[in-house]
Amino acid sequence: DGGSEVLSLTLPAIITTDLRLNEPRYVTLPNIMKAKKKPLETVKPEDLGVDVAPRIKTLKVVEPPVRSAGIKVADVAALVDKLKNEAKVI
Repeated sequence: DGGSEVLSLTLPAIITTDLRLNEPRYVTLPNIMKAKKKPLETVKPEDLGVDVAPRIKTLKVVEPPVRSAGIKVADVAALVDKLKNEAKVI
């Protein structure tokens, strides 16, 4: 737990894992109480050497065109009639 291991290998390679590799552990009440007392370490992106400058430039923002209201039909027969005669879909 909490450890890391660095391996080097030549490619191409096949890596396999066990099904229990990512099995979650359930939190217990004593551990919750201990976690409340631990101090939180705040890390800034600059401390990690991460560039947080935006990489995307917004050129233009355009509002989408307004859509017209839909049509309500009374029953399935009226819908089929509109699809056949007006929309020419069927």
